[in-house]
Amino acid sequence: MPEPGRGRRVVIGGASGLIGRALADSLRADGVAVTRLVRRPAEDPDEVEWLSRPEPLDPAVLDGADAVVGLNGASIGRFPWTGKYKNTLLWSRITPTQAIARAVREVGPDAPPFVSASAVGYYGSAPGRRLTEDSPRGESFLADLCGEWETAAFAAGTRARVAVLRTAPIVHADGILKPLMLLTRVGASGPVGRGTQAWPWISLEDAVRGIRHVIDSGLEGPVNLTGPTRATANDLGFALARRMNRPYLVRAPEWGMRLVLGRDATDALLTSDMHVVPEKLEASGFTFRHPRVEDAVAAAVPAAD
Repeated sequence: MPEPGRGRRVVIGGASGLIGRALADSLRADGVAVTRLVRRPAEDPDEVEWLSRPEPLDPAVLDGADAVVGLNGASIGRFPWTGKYKNTLLWSRITPTQAIARAVREVGPDAPPFVSASAVGYYGSAPGRRLTEDSPRGESFLADLCGEWETAAFAAGTRARVAVLRTAPIVHADGILKPLMLLTRVGASGPVGRGTQAWPWISLEDAVRGIRHVIDSGLEGPVNLTGPTRATANDLGFALARRMNRPYLVRAPEWGMRLVLGRDATDALLTSDMHVVPEKLEASGFTFRHPRVEDAVAAAVPAAD
């Protein structure tokens, strides 16, 4: 995709989510037109209704687009993960991804690049290992979900460039910080489980910049969309507590989290140990605005008086 400018267009599925809204705003600020795929009847000229109707996504929506970005998916931050909600987590990702991949195939040789979301949960817990895009898939519900999600994206075929973004939790007040800030504000934050487990992370600004870099640079295949430095659960928790001028003392035991949130969600999101590195991003020249988790927290949370 050429340098930002007028006369260009990106199609976004999942544009109402945290990353989707920020990506659309960033593109528009550079004069790039955005077409949003929405589940309700279209209300604005830049919206196209889809998924609420039985018809597949019309390939004509992608004609002339510089890229299509798929960010759909129900929130993994809703607990507990019942059997019914696991199905929602899966099909809210697979169905729209399949629809976009099908439309990309039908466009033919002039199809735009397809950049699809995935998640670092692909790798599962891997204590002591440095996880690159070449690392194997883990063994967990979330790892299996990510595997199916990526398979759906790659079904777009060989005529279009496809990249899947193995995205870390977003360090933002509406991302991973939301529940942590509630606990920190009332002085109830502290180590999550051991607290020493590596937690992948990325700032919202760098996530958006990373997506745009993938579109522009020609990267394809899996791409780790994560911050460049290792951080533990304690590193993030301490940084947030310092920023909010609150204590960091109350440990959340693993058994308690499993009781409240369920085993699958606790093991996948809170106690898993994953040092995921953005090898492809950095090798392709991407630089981070927030290279440390402390920088990301400072960008996301106003300093307490």
